[in-house]
Amino acid sequence: MVIDRVADAAARHDVAQEDRLDRWRVLEPDAGRFLWFLVQAVEARNIVEVGTSRGVSTLWLADAARATGGRVTSFDTDPAAQRDAAASLADAGLAGHVDLRPDDGGRGLAALGAGEVDLLFLDAERTEYPSWWPHPVRVLRPGGVLVADNALSHPDEIAPLEELLRRDLAAVTTIPVGKGELVARRA
Repeated sequence: MVIDRVADAAARHDVAQEDRLDRWRVLEPDAGRFLWFLVQAVEARNIVEVGTSRGVSTLWLADAARATGGRVTSFDTDPAAQRDAAASLADAGLAGHVDLRPDDGGRGLAALGAGEVDLLFLDAERTEYPSWWPHPVRVLRPGGVLVADNALSHPDEIAPLEELLRRDLAAVTTIPVGKGELVARRA
């Protein structure tokens, strides 16, 4: 399976990197399965990901998008990471379900229309999320879902986002899969 191959390569790569910014930091398998399920449960067709990395989460999202007839737009500022993700998506037969965009997530979200996103997955530099406000919520359709990775592994960095979500959205919780997924639903 392509996801397993990329995840194994990431584990080998990351163990040799002292600086966390040099690591690939791919999504854990249980968090990937959670995203895959969630996309299908909310029947998401317009899926946006901020933080492609090497494409593990993108593969999970794209496979689910194939089932819903949807499409993933994935933003990342690292062109090499997106090239690797593109190759993995092609190997998995999922390239036609993804639009990889080499751009900053905040700028990408700001360019999207209000209410056009069914599911938004944030897996980038957590400290930047509040500076993107109000776009992460503005782009969600009613009933749309926002998921932010690393809610349990980096709670202090996620706390400002969680505070904004709790202020602006009714349903917010943390699901203990992977490194913790902060999940919010727009009413």
